[in-house]
Amino acid sequence: LDQAGRVIGNVAVLDTRPMAEDPRVQAVFRVFAARGSAELQRILAERALRKSEEKFRRIVETSMDGFFLMDSRFAITDVNQAFCRMVGYAREEVIGHSPVRYAESDYAAYLMAHKDEFFEEELVEHEGTIVHRSGRRIPVLVHGVPLRDGNGHAMGNMAFVIDLSLQKRSLALAGEVQRSLLPQAAPAVPGLDVAGRTLSCQEIGGDYYDFLWVRGCPEEPFSVVVGDVAGHGVDAALLMASARAFLRTRADQCGDGSQLVTELNRNLARDVSDSGRFMTLAFVRFDLRRRTLTWVRAGHPPVLVYDPEADRFRELKGRGIPLGVEESYVFESNVDREIGPGQVVVIGTDGIWESVDRNGTPYGMERFCTVIRETARSEA
Repeated sequence: LDQAGRVIGNVAVLDTRPMAEDPRVQAVFRVFAARGSAELQRILAERALRKSEEKFRRIVETSMDGFFLMDSRFAITDVNQAFCRMVGYAREEVIGHSPVRYAESDYAAYLMAHKDEFFEEELVEHEGTIVHRSGRRIPVLVHGVPLRDGNGHAMGNMAFVIDLSLQKRSLALAGEVQRSLLPQAAPAVPGLDVAGRTLSCQEIGGDYYDFLWVRGCPEEPFSVVVGDVAGHGVDAALLMASARAFLRTRADQCGDGSQLVTELNRNLARDVSDSGRFMTLAFVRFDLRRRTLTWVRAGHPPVLVYDPEADRFRELKGRGIPLGVEESYVFESNVDREIGPGQVVVIGTDGIWESVDRNGTPYGMERFCTVIRETARSEA
């Protein structure tokens, strides 16, 4: 019997004479049976372990994704053929080396700075670039899980490495399409020096800006729109494209900025209300004849205005929730009459000041304002 009392086998003693009904003999026989049971359990456990290891080995070896085991010294102790093909080295050339050896320089620096996470975190997931023996760069996604001993101490890590080359090529193409929807050049607006740029942390994203100059409207207003869709990736890019199409179509019909943003929100809310997605937006309109600035804020960080003569920043705040949250919400316009020559109006997304370096240090709003102050008298 095993420890749970289940029958796992049988012990038989063959003798020419019946076993005497002596308690001492029966006790010895029970001890002998118990030892036989323990040995049989060990044999069955080893057999099950070998079978499990063989199954795991087949899965790993036939996997299209790279795989490696490394010890607490950050040295690879086992590896599959898929990873060997990724880096262009034979198995015996990989064993004993650190994965840093196969990483592109920036990724190698990241690994060294965060290598403790491989043994402390329950799951490590990040993207990076490894370099094939030929010099070819391969974008990868790495999933790492720590291996622990019976006391819970980390003794290594098991990592799967996924080649993202095909996915990255597809996303790069999508990124080109998305970038083609952004302004290709800043318009030459009399009285204004205008510029805009977006840098996505991924191939495609949800950051958006546009210049709307409707010359057919009575005031010929010039407007700048900056938006930020929650999240990244294809979903965010599609929502951004929908918002852009509506704004461009609706802007040609003239009207107040608050009315335009209210109608945009109503349309987006109908599309995304069940998905939980939303978009923040800053809509800023310049009335060059009246020298005023009106804006509509839809959950977006306040617009910054810097006056270099007074060396003073002010924020254009105002009420307004993100787009797509409440279909019936009515947005309002705000007016700023302090705008004057030489002042700098900056509309950004939180990805600027919330971005971090490889050590986790944020860029910060203070540094952002310092850059604005130091370059205020330069061209946009």
